[in-house]
Amino acid sequence: MSVVTGSKKRMLTVFSIVMINVIAIDSLRNVPTAAEYGSSLVFYYALAALCFFIPSAFVSAELATGWPKNGGIYIWVREAFGPRWGLFAIWLQWIENVIWYPTIMSFIASTLLFTINPALANDKHILLPVIITLFWLATLLNLYGMRLSALVSSVTALLGTLLPMIFIIVLGIIWLAKGHHSQISFAPREFIPNLSNIDNLAYLTAILLSLVGMELSATHAQDVRNPQRDYPKAALISVFLIVFTLVFSSLAIAIVIPQHDIQLVSGLVQAFSVFFEAYHMPWMTNVIAGMIIIGGFGGVAAWIIGPSKGLMIAAHDNKLPKLMQHTNKFGAPRNLLILQGFIFTVLCAVFIMIPSVSGAYMILTALTTQLYMLMYALMFIAAIRLRYKRPDVKRSYKVPGGNWGMWLVASIGTITSISAIFIGFLPPPGIDVGNPTHYQVLLLLGFVLLSFPPYIFHLIQKYKKS
Repeated sequence: MSVVTGSKKRMLTVFSIVMINVIAIDSLRNVPTAAEYGSSLVFYYALAALCFFIPSAFVSAELATGWPKNGGIYIWVREAFGPRWGLFAIWLQWIENVIWYPTIMSFIASTLLFTINPALANDKHILLPVIITLFWLATLLNLYGMRLSALVSSVTALLGTLLPMIFIIVLGIIWLAKGHHSQISFAPREFIPNLSNIDNLAYLTAILLSLVGMELSATHAQDVRNPQRDYPKAALISVFLIVFTLVFSSLAIAIVIPQHDIQLVSGLVQAFSVFFEAYHMPWMTNVIAGMIIIGGFGGVAAWIIGPSKGLMIAAHDNKLPKLMQHTNKFGAPRNLLILQGFIFTVLCAVFIMIPSVSGAYMILTALTTQLYMLMYALMFIAAIRLRYKRPDVKRSYKVPGGNWGMWLVASIGTITSISAIFIGFLPPPGIDVGNPTHYQVLLLLGFVLLSFPPYIFHLIQKYKKS
């Protein structure tokens, strides 16, 4: 979610950047998934922050301040490796968002259905039409030029994300303070996961997905008053605040719901329901659910058009068919939005193919993470390449330590990103995804097929030129 600065003066403070990062990245959607880890989720979040979150913040800040143009990842990778790889990178960012939409829409729809009848929240035959209807409604709003302002977007994100997060953390603290039974142990040994079972790493994909987005907020780094001093400070504060809220929100769910009963889609409102029933305030569940729905839908409506506009930059570079360059009278990329909606609707078929709603949610989460991590790997490698290819370009912020510092930070990020792609093929334990082999084949097919279109576009444009 972008916040328009609209000024050539460097007016953003550390606080401003922190708020932009929190609004853009912090999300309730992945909290139930992290809760599946119990106490050991602290370990996984710390690992993800050190090996991915902080490197992505620092590297994307250098790239954003060196090439502060519209287009973001497309421009950065294009400058490093040429337009063909730039198209591949921006395509990955666009398509992973398309895959992300069914998961966030299932989260919104299940929250809505839970308020009507908790049993409906995991009935995929009811959930699916609600998901599709809500998404096409949001698409229709964008097609007709109904845009949420930065203020409205910020308000809906804060209302539907930060406030419920703080609320559930406070409820969890009260729960323990009153001596209620906790479903997880806080013994020191419980914070270290059992890594002898490699399948336990499967949930790490969802944790990494909850920490992506720094490359979007990094575009504001050039507007910071003192980028070299203030941006890393803002990034570290953002990392702490985002990880803190995600960790303790997840722990609050794990405290009141047994691990095997946590629903990945409706687990958040499920936990709120337990809390409010215990405190004799059941009506508050619907209030919180309404806040989550408003925040989630507002975020989706704002994000639907964003990645498509990013892909338009590549289209105007003649790297995509002319059909994808069309905008309507409201300035919306109509054909891209319709294509996005069509792919979204097809992907929703996963809810029918996978036995459980949680299983479908997990496979889409894994596929989204894999494609996004491939984009991040390209970004990290491009950052190293640009240190040597374009040393003349002034960066308002640079990763500390010279070229060695960039090699260290970007290499850690690259290794983590590539590792996450392979980890994503591990079926998550305790979740019904059907036949494990079918799960992996479905993921592999999705990964290959959704990565392939840029190559087709390249061949089409090459053929036209010949």
